[in-house]
Amino acid sequence: MLFRVDPASSVPLGDQIAACVRGALADGTAAPGERLPAARELADSLGVNVHTVLRGYQRLREEGLIELRRGRGALIVPGATAPDRARLVTRLREAAAEARDMGLTDDEFLDLARAGLQ
Repeated sequence: MLFRVDPASSVPLGDQIAACVRGALADGTAAPGERLPAARELADSLGVNVHTVLRGYQRLREEGLIELRRGRGALIVPGATAPDRARLVTRLREAAAEARDMGLTDDEFLDLARAGLQ
């Protein structure tokens, strides 16, 4: 899996790291059950702080895409749904960004999404 970050981007580095994993899952270059690089190792290779990598990993954990286990590292959740979930999270993030560009607040976006489900 290839990790790239752009320090000049307005997107936080941790979010860029999470996006790399989401993208790899969505396009099949990463698979459920695959182990992610150790946070310290990835931080060194990207030239970022280890806490930046951990923030990205934590975001992926909150999204249900990886498991973090003390002493065992980060593992993409086993099961066939991880790639589909990664694609869904990516589309949701894109929709939220579009809504913000249109001037909607996050709450307005969520209200709109809920209304669309009914």
